[in-house]
Amino acid sequence: MSESEDVRGRLQQMRGRAKELEKAAEKATDPAERRRLQDEAHRLESQSVQVSGMASGDIYPME
Repeated sequence: MSESEDVRGRLQQMRGRAKELEKAAEKATDPAERRRLQDEAHRLESQSVQVSGMASGDIYPME
């Protein structure tokens, strides 16, 4: 497996997990749990954008 395939696979996993967390947050009845799930989903989405940018050769990570 090439490095780009490995990165692409990691990105798909991160984005998939973020979507799962968003769905779980929508179903959560406890406001604190909902917020925790949303925060984790946003963190994963942000991290996937950063990894994607770095993999494409962008030397300045997004913040």
